[in-house]
Amino acid sequence: MRNAFADELTRLGDADPRLVMLSGDIGNRLFDKFRAAHPGRFFNCGVAEANMTGLAAGLAMNGLRPFTYTITPFVTTRCLEQIRTDVCYHDVPVTVVAVGAGLAYAGLGPTHHACEDISFLRSLPNMKVICPGDAWEVRAALRAVVGQDKPVYIRMGKKGEPLVHAGPVADFEIGKAITISDGDAVCLLSTGNMLPEAVEAAKLLAGKGRSARVVSFHTVKPLDEACLAEAFAKFDLVVTLEEHSLIGGFGSAVAEYAVDHGHDTLKLLRVGTPDAFFKRSGEQEYAREELGLTGHQIAERVLTRLSR
Repeated sequence: MRNAFADELTRLGDADPRLVMLSGDIGNRLFDKFRAAHPGRFFNCGVAEANMTGLAAGLAMNGLRPFTYTITPFVTTRCLEQIRTDVCYHDVPVTVVAVGAGLAYAGLGPTHHACEDISFLRSLPNMKVICPGDAWEVRAALRAVVGQDKPVYIRMGKKGEPLVHAGPVADFEIGKAITISDGDAVCLLSTGNMLPEAVEAAKLLAGKGRSARVVSFHTVKPLDEACLAEAFAKFDLVVTLEEHSLIGGFGSAVAEYAVDHGHDTLKLLRVGTPDAFFKRSGEQEYAREELGLTGHQIAERVLTRLSR
């Protein structure tokens, strides 16, 4: 995802002189092409993410379109006050881009895990929250962000994530979910880099005679309420999938929607990380297996729920 981000941002920067890239002492080689093409629009702000965010807000107030970028906890939790007060309060078009969301940096321990950021960011007024499902959605999200003028948070994985889309996503729209495959037994609503696991779960469910609709809910705020209304009306089971805490994340947002609109919340199954730090040693695949976030574990939970 991060390679797609750097490449697409360079393309967009070539076409739009307003784009400015601010890095929190990471990805210097990743942005070599952008920096070479636009040396006056790339700033390595060092390990000073709060200052970076304030600088971005000032640039946005003066007509530029800044993007801030570093590892998820450091570009969100560390500078949450600046995002809230400098960016969201003034409602300026700063795009906060996080790399390594969820458990992508599982091997580096809880300091680098990010299972609370959706909760933080979606609670801020004026902020839009986008969690692309693969590299193609990253590219599409960037194009969509440049075409609007609100604060945005883009939550990415790291690198090497499987591609789900066969090519460029032409119908990407902020706040509009994308149906990946259709089915009639269960609806799997996935956000962020859990999308490949959702696809795998759907394949396993199909092998058990249970067809699943898979939807990429790349935007957590604003939610695609039309998609949710159809899912709760059509399916006996609606499942939210996220590499994020069950508290405050995508599943919570869907649960809030269901309660507020009078849908049957007994149809809802939320899959995410527990209310606990993950302190075991291992990479992302190990962490997912330990926390029940893999495709086969999701399929097993769905089958158990459907058999009740």
